[in-house]
Amino acid sequence: MFRTLTSLIACGLILAASPCAARVEPYPADFKTETIAVNGTRIFVRVGGHGPAVVMLHGYGETGDMWQPLAATLAKTHTVIVPDLRGMGLSAHPDGGYDKKNQGRDVAGVLDALHVDKVDVVAHDIGNMVAYAFVAEQPQRVTHLVLMDAPIPGIGPWEQVLKNPLLWHFHFYGPDMERLVKGRERIYLDRFWNEFSANPKNFDEASRVHYAKLYALPNAMHDGFEQFHAFDQDAVDNQKFVAAGPLSVPVLAIGGDKSFGTQMVVVAKAAFSNVQGAVIPNAGHWLMEENPEATIAVVQEFIR
Repeated sequence: MFRTLTSLIACGLILAASPCAARVEPYPADFKTETIAVNGTRIFVRVGGHGPAVVMLHGYGETGDMWQPLAATLAKTHTVIVPDLRGMGLSAHPDGGYDKKNQGRDVAGVLDALHVDKVDVVAHDIGNMVAYAFVAEQPQRVTHLVLMDAPIPGIGPWEQVLKNPLLWHFHFYGPDMERLVKGRERIYLDRFWNEFSANPKNFDEASRVHYAKLYALPNAMHDGFEQFHAFDQDAVDNQKFVAAGPLSVPVLAIGGDKSFGTQMVVVAKAAFSNVQGAVIPNAGHWLMEENPEATIAVVQEFIR
């Protein structure tokens, strides 16, 4: 498997020689959308395809829309389930519950409502943290886990990660911060799309407009900040999970070569016993935007 992934990554080097940025596109027409009442909130979900189930969890600065290229590919062989996390995108904006253990239960509730038992999980950014909590509580339910380019609170090198000055936004929340960004959502989000890209041009203008509108909806920025505000509690919860021993779920830990890179394997090995790594060339944090072809190839091969 590792040699296969390596060869696919090498192909990505060729693909990355020319611009390959992705933009937000509509999901295929055969995908259905619904809003599911679960765990004290309402989660907006896209569902399409047929076969073994895979659920995809997005991160901050985006919504489930980020997964469209991968979802369209996997729907040929899988049932693809793509929620917007609570307080983000088109999901509801509850007053609380943004710790990742609780959001993992959101995911479990969505799967229960759809009558899905076993599932592959593909996650990015904040989605990594929700995915870990979900897997830690229901490991028997997960067949494969893909973690993409973000740390997990309390796991592995978390304390070193917190010292990185580029991650000041981990502590950026509260009424004054919300006042600062109100009406300036695009300016604030541009900082993430620019600083965490290998090349900011690969996060195209249409996508920026799309996501900035969603994050300008009432309560959206507040709830986005609450995702970070919950990190201290997440770290406490996760350290309790780790104390129970490593999980055996097969993991693919993917980093952008201009971002977390091989550090993703270090993060994953602190909590899992069966870990493979992949590094996406010519990509920063925004793997699905900066090098979608290579990212899709390694994910597809791993869960196949």
